[in-house]
Amino acid sequence: MNRDNQPWWPVAAAEIQWSERGAPYSRQFDDVYYSREDGLAESEHVFLAGNRLPERWSHCADGSFRIGETGFGTGLNFLLTWQRWRELPPPRPRLHYLSIEKHPLTREDLARAHGHWTALAGVAEELRAAWPGLVPGQHRLVLEGGALILDLWWEDVREALPDLASHGPCIDAWYLDGFAPARNESMWQQPLFDAVAALSRPGASFATFTAAGQVRRGLAQAGFEAHKMPGFGRKRESLRGELVRPATAVEPKVTPWDLPDAPPPPADSALVIGAGLAGCSTAAALAHRGLSVTLLDAQALAGQASGNEQGILYTRLSRRHSPLTDFALQSFRFAATRYAQLFASGALQRGSDGELCGSYHEHGDPDELALLAGRLVSVPELARVLSPERAEPHLGVLPSRAGFWYPASGWLNPPAVCHAFAGTPGVRFQEHCGEVALQRGKAHWEARGDGELLARASIAIICTGVSTDALPALDWIPRQAIRGQTSHIPGSNVSSALKAVLCHAGYIAPAREGRHCIGATFNLRDEDTTLREADHRHNLDRLAAALPQWRDDIERLDTGALAGRVGFRCASPDYLPIAGPVPDREAFLRTFAQLRKNARQLIADRGPYMSGLYINTAHGSRGLSSTPLVAEWLASLVCGEPAPICRELQRALAPSRFLVRDLARNRI
Repeated sequence: MNRDNQPWWPVAAAEIQWSERGAPYSRQFDDVYYSREDGLAESEHVFLAGNRLPERWSHCADGSFRIGETGFGTGLNFLLTWQRWRELPPPRPRLHYLSIEKHPLTREDLARAHGHWTALAGVAEELRAAWPGLVPGQHRLVLEGGALILDLWWEDVREALPDLASHGPCIDAWYLDGFAPARNESMWQQPLFDAVAALSRPGASFATFTAAGQVRRGLAQAGFEAHKMPGFGRKRESLRGELVRPATAVEPKVTPWDLPDAPPPPADSALVIGAGLAGCSTAAALAHRGLSVTLLDAQALAGQASGNEQGILYTRLSRRHSPLTDFALQSFRFAATRYAQLFASGALQRGSDGELCGSYHEHGDPDELALLAGRLVSVPELARVLSPERAEPHLGVLPSRAGFWYPASGWLNPPAVCHAFAGTPGVRFQEHCGEVALQRGKAHWEARGDGELLARASIAIICTGVSTDALPALDWIPRQAIRGQTSHIPGSNVSSALKAVLCHAGYIAPAREGRHCIGATFNLRDEDTTLREADHRHNLDRLAAALPQWRDDIERLDTGALAGRVGFRCASPDYLPIAGPVPDREAFLRTFAQLRKNARQLIADRGPYMSGLYINTAHGSRGLSSTPLVAEWLASLVCGEPAPICRELQRALAPSRFLVRDLARNRI
């Protein structure tokens, strides 16, 4: 799904017409969302009973069960599945639910539909609290403390299913629940049945409300054995079945250099090197999946770039799609929801550890502001364009310029976030290890410090930022250290008026423990670790320019007496994170050598990668926003789950992208 350079728009919402009894009806497809007789009973009969759930959950062999759905609609199938799963006595398998929807409901329509199902009120409220709205793309919701994952893909199923299928089988049961074939024919075509089969694990089942002959024949052609079963209510028959024949491999449409040529090794344990935001979030995501995780750091927890007192939950908007924009928005949405859950659970404390109080980002392009103001109307939970006067009630102070208001944003104390993630059950943290070196054993990765064995595990993930030197084989990965100095200024009667984050040429958040952490400078090729008075002045001057009403108070500050912190952000040349499996560089260059002669040719081979070795780095100044989603992507990759982002974004993050670009430009 390549949307690069296409105009950015929110997705088109479902057009709902409500019956006199309050049941939703689709105007787009001229069809009902569920049976007018009893939608709840229909879902139970067709989808849960048709797939023999929850009986199969009670005998789940590998501790994880994955459901795929075409057509999320009102979420009824998901909510009922969640409720039935929740009613199972422990131990129960982790549940992963993937659903694809082209026209999602608004939160208001969702609440109206959910009002009919009082038995599902609790789970329905949790779903709406995490609802991503109409932001385009893919959205991961982590529920039940990580034991339940819901992936919502706001995409056309004809593009989403083949995209997902490129990684191979991962689904145990299917809910085929698009609108009726006669009303929405595009969702019932042979290429989609083939993609469903390609995504299905051995013995996967399906269930659907329809018994149409074209559906039965299409599923049979794809490798499913279909059986008729009694329908619900006035419907005489419906279909269910199982995969009895492996799917035919799909020919790649692009060179699959991003896909490993061998499946990842089964993993029950992991080494995570580096205990900053990237490493701690990765350790937590793996531990939620039952892996035993050893988290190692040469220094203390959050001792490097993740050690600032205050950081901002930041994203970017653009009039056009790009991998950078799309990843920024999807990772921001995921992170905001994830932190809200950590605050709600008590893992983070409001005030000392942060506050999701919103943030206002000044913007210097009035034409872009005017253009995006109209496009953002349908996604107010993401952002709104405000004039300085309209922003003042949110901020508590009058900003200098118009900009974007992000209500779900705010500030956090990065060390507290690291502690919350590192405290996940199943994570063992070992600090002050000295320089950690990795080496491959017979069946494990081994971490050594000063020649001593520290730990060994099935897989290893390197999250050491600018110090990514735990393995000599990684020295080719391009990255740059960007010096940043923050300044700590005391809170005052004047600054106490600030109610939310202000991002200008720098940033300031409401005071934490009586002082503000402002900044930060941005210096390439500067290795100075000492605090500089000139950099404090630079930070203060930018703040005074953004808030001239504070200028007198700012000028009275003694820059020589200010505290602060120097850190080094790790960034990539394209300012996207570097995350994914680590390629075997020499073998990779041999496999794709022909790209030097023709960068556009299709080479059918997959890429050679180092078994069980991954990297997660180069989050730059947006680590609070980007690291939680990247951690989920890596954990899903390790565990063979559906990915939380589309393949286009996976390729944009992959470390091997730099090898492909250099081959295409004949640089290597």
